Amino acid sequence: MGVPEMAPQTPVTRQSGKHAVVLMRYACNHRLRNAVYHWALNSLRRDAACRAHYARLRQRHTHARALRGVADRLLRILIAMLTAGTLYDPARHAAKIPA
Repeated sequence: MGVPEMAPQTPVTRQSGKHAVVLMRYACNHRLRNAVYHWALNSLRRDAACRAHYARLRQRHTHARALRGVADRLLRILIAMLTAGTLYDPARHAAKIPA
């Protein structure tokens, strides 16, 4: 059985003649969204690579946007691990942390 492809949560744009508003997409699996949110938040406390990635994103973005960036990174790692059939190795990602 292959790994399911996870589509990113794309924003929804609502437009009229004069106004364009970009909103969060609400059509999703809410349990999965909640689980990924807490996974990313707790990774900030435990994983130095996630903390460094969050700090880089936080220089340009709000807390929520930076946390979504951390969650996206964790999901990419998860999909790569599932595809390769490997376990998580924190030392592998710690080497990528800038000094």
